[in-house]
Amino acid sequence: MQLEIIGITVLWTFLYGYVIVASIDFGAGFFSYYSMLTQKDHIISRVISRYLSPVWEVTNVFLVFFFVGIVGFFPDTAYYYGTALLIPGGIALLLLSIRGSFYAFANYGARQSRIYHFLYGMTGLFIPASLSTVLTISEGGFIRQTGDGNIIFLPETLLTSPYSWSVVFLALVSVLFISAAFMTYYAYKAADRPAFEILRRYALFWSGPTILASIWVFMALYQHNPTHFYNMLDIAWVFLFSLVCCLGAIYLLWWRKALGCSFILVMLQYAFAFFGYGYSHLPYLLYPYITVQSGLTNSTMGWALVIAFIAGLFLLIPSLFLLLRLFLFSARYVRGEK
Repeated sequence: MQLEIIGITVLWTFLYGYVIVASIDFGAGFFSYYSMLTQKDHIISRVISRYLSPVWEVTNVFLVFFFVGIVGFFPDTAYYYGTALLIPGGIALLLLSIRGSFYAFANYGARQSRIYHFLYGMTGLFIPASLSTVLTISEGGFIRQTGDGNIIFLPETLLTSPYSWSVVFLALVSVLFISAAFMTYYAYKAADRPAFEILRRYALFWSGPTILASIWVFMALYQHNPTHFYNMLDIAWVFLFSLVCCLGAIYLLWWRKALGCSFILVMLQYAFAFFGYGYSHLPYLLYPYITVQSGLTNSTMGWALVIAFIAGLFLLIPSLFLLLRLFLFSARYVRGEK
């Protein structure tokens, strides 16, 4: 397998890990705030806080690995994306800082502050919305290169593009669906029936918008980048598997069966869609300026990064497994017995 394919596969795996872990975190924050507004926080806040307490510190590890790796493997991305992501990237960093401050001051009354809770809940929606612009910009049409090599970002095109808003909408509903699906299973493990029923309703409610948003993205992509759209049609079976997994997860949630398998199906749903999207996007990292071949660093640096990132992945996975074993999937912990 060629170096550039290995490199982008490793990076895409890190990004997928971030999508799943961060979605649970972001969605849980929003549901925590929403439960306060609807005066149901006494029902589900205990389950949410017991999940977030051991997990929030490791969420951004995946994101850091990805951004460091993409610049290391493909240095041209820093030049082309740097200008375009200056505003949305800056907004995302600001929102991450606000979110981090909530965790830092949680033990000093932040959890009881309505203002802090509002900021905490809303950042759970605005962070994925701002980060999703990376995928939008990669489709081309939002950056123009002048004859002298300067990069010009076209923000008005981004803000008025139906494809851009379809991706933002998909990011928002996906965060809420993934998070609700996991928290439903977590509440079930905690034997917290009232919280389970509320979170189950959230998961079922957001499953519909998730399917509709996915269809909207396909339709908008056809208008925006037909080349990528037809590449996706070539592997349409991958996206059909994604839909089947989604419907299977909804079925299990509806009948309250095998909730652990239900969340695994949700993960598979996004794995098929995410890796199918990435595969069909190749060889471009940014239409039409950067490909995985043209943007690749020298082979010595590339192989060093591959080894380092694979080693990091093998360190990260056992650490996450240990975290899950000690906290998230410990029956005594989720029930609040330790």
